[in-house]
Amino acid sequence: RLKWNHPSVRLLIVGPGNPDKKTYRIMTERNLKDVIFVGGVSPTELIRYYQSAHIFCSPATGKESFGIVLLEAMATGKPIVASRIGGYSFLLKDGHQGLLVPPNDGPALADALSVLIKNPELRHDMGERGLQSVQQYSWTRVAHRIMQYYLEVIRLQNRAEAKRLS
Repeated sequence: RLKWNHPSVRLLIVGPGNPDKKTYRIMTERNLKDVIFVGGVSPTELIRYYQSAHIFCSPATGKESFGIVLLEAMATGKPIVASRIGGYSFLLKDGHQGLLVPPNDGPALADALSVLIKNPELRHDMGERGLQSVQQYSWTRVAHRIMQYYLEVIRLQNRAEAKRLS
């Protein structure tokens, strides 16, 4: 559907696994070109794919617990189209850093991608907001928050122990 509406779009599918026979049949029947299944790649290669993309898309089905791939895409300034699943919805505000769609909804996914394909300014703005958002997940900030949490737990434990002894 996306290739019919935007024939010049190049789709790179990066990640482990292989397309099934049905996918190959559809691609052949519809003469879909520029749909490339890259397969699994090294972390260095993955960074290059993020950097060369115009849009990052993750049509996950719900097994992702947090969404580190969304943070990686945000860190490269890419707008995102992703499934509205728990971990992703926590990281991505719909309409802010990207667009969220219902899981397993191909037409909604294609429509959201079309919105970003047609609107370079929106892509740029979402990518910039993603760059800003991702800063809160830097290791420095995360480590600081964890340390503050531990210190609070220790403080409360010490207070409880002092109360018990008095």
